[in-house]
Amino acid sequence: MAAGRSLSRSERKAAARAEFLLQEEQRERRRQVSRILHKPAAERSSEEAAVLSGCQEIVRDLDRLRKKRERLRRRLEEVCDEPEELKRKVSKLSAVVRGAKHLVIYTGAGISTAASIPDYRGPNGVWTMLQKGRSIRATDLSEAEPTLTHMSIACLHKHKLVQHVVSQNCDGLHLRSGLPREALSELHGNMYIEVCTSCTPNREYVRVFDVTERTALHRHHTGRVCHKCGAQLRDTIVHFGEKGILQQPLNWEAAIEAASKADVILCLGSSLKVLKKYPHLWCMSRPPRCRPKLYIVNLQWTPKDDLAALKLHGKCDDVMTLLMDELGLPIPSYDRTKDPIFSLAVPLRPGEEGSHSRKPVAPPAHLHEVQLGEQQQVPTSPLTGGWFGRGCAKGTKRKKPS
Repeated sequence: MAAGRSLSRSERKAAARAEFLLQEEQRERRRQVSRILHKPAAERSSEEAAVLSGCQEIVRDLDRLRKKRERLRRRLEEVCDEPEELKRKVSKLSAVVRGAKHLVIYTGAGISTAASIPDYRGPNGVWTMLQKGRSIRATDLSEAEPTLTHMSIACLHKHKLVQHVVSQNCDGLHLRSGLPREALSELHGNMYIEVCTSCTPNREYVRVFDVTERTALHRHHTGRVCHKCGAQLRDTIVHFGEKGILQQPLNWEAAIEAASKADVILCLGSSLKVLKKYPHLWCMSRPPRCRPKLYIVNLQWTPKDDLAALKLHGKCDDVMTLLMDELGLPIPSYDRTKDPIFSLAVPLRPGEEGSHSRKPVAPPAHLHEVQLGEQQQVPTSPLTGGWFGRGCAKGTKRKKPS
């Protein structure tokens, strides 16, 4: 072809066809090599051995892919330490908890599986099932209650052994366990909370039902309006691909401050694949020796395993049972009559009853009549969402549970 002469249409078609045939020949050769490699070496014919000898680059590439798939498969496996080994590790962890000056706990979906809430990356997790093309069973979150791990964490905070909790979970179970709001950062929101961002400060409405029925990615209005200014309420959930902008319940400021003060970080039930992307939570700007000591409780591999001072392969409830026993602290049982959600919740106004169809969290029997009598009341605080209750003088807020 003369320099500078453009190809004719027929020449371009011929070149494209030749390129396609070459690529198809390479794909077929790759498939052939793959079939041969799946055979035991002793069963390969001399012709097949010759094919492998002549395609060493393809053989090496397929071997790299095989090792990568095997590595990924092993990372998804759930591994449990032997009982005695787990006890030994928990004994070490208990000494660390006792001696920590500022212990922060990071929690993930693994601490709620005991409440029949599926995790994401476990064998029956949401992402795992979707990748396998299987359906996800519906879960009635209104029936979920704080687990032994939730109650243990609240107890550790009460005894000043834990200073702050940073959670990826949206299920509201930390709040319902009695953990104080100021000691909790729910980085991805809370399914029971909707807010008015038109009010300053933002006016918060705690509900006894899942407020996310009508919301989705980049679509956060719940269909209800602010009792104060009439603006649309929005949920607090941070979806994948979104950036959390709400002050509460995300409480990023407290999370970053807690991480900066921490000398020990205990991760419970999290794959850490999302949390690892938040560098402020790991003090990555510091030299490695100046970062908090990291302890991980998870059945599967996490990307922080190599940085951990100790990795415990066990279920969160099992580990926390052993830990609390080592610390000599009884684990409080969940008591629905003391669940803070009922004292924090804002009743729906007349006409709002049809704004959702989600089953509410069932209140204790003795609170049911009180709530029925308070349906007409208006919230008194944009922060707590408390309301005037029967037997309270006008202008007096109902006390929050201790």
